[in-house]
Amino acid sequence: KLIMELPDRKDDTIMMMFVRELAKAGMQAFDQTALIRRLMPHRGVISKREPTPEERKDMEFGFRMAKEIGRLDVGQTAVVKNMAVMALEAIEGTDACIRRGGELARGGAVVAKVAKPQQDDRFDVPTVGLETIKSMVAVGATALAIEADKTLLVEREEMLALADANNITIAAM
Repeated sequence: KLIMELPDRKDDTIMMMFVRELAKAGMQAFDQTALIRRLMPHRGVISKREPTPEERKDMEFGFRMAKEIGRLDVGQTAVVKNMAVMALEAIEGTDACIRRGGELARGGAVVAKVAKPQQDDRFDVPTVGLETIKSMVAVGATALAIEADKTLLVEREEMLALADANNITIAAM
């Protein structure tokens, strides 16, 4: 009933409804990153390989595109190649977006994952991990840009080992 009364079905709208309902019951949602902030890398390259100049341009371009769809509360991931958007994340999620964009790019795609400009750290914090890299490997993507201090990096050792073994560069921007 509550969901049917909402003005739309965007992530933030639905999650804020849950926060309001929890508050009515005397419970408070808190910043989910409070206890795991150390999993959010600071600015810099975190893989062995540095991005090429072309990859760096695509990382910056993809970062801007991902920020814009985040502003619209649509998704948090953009897949780009040669300064062209191959795919933008929507309801399908990050891995499906990477596979779709990577197939269109036919190798060499760059993935950007960011926090929404209006990010509420109580929910839906951007996260990358081993499955992200597996999706990138499957389509020949070569670079991952994440937002520094705002993106959770899980399964770090396994993720970086797989990225390094497949010559994928990862930078927190």
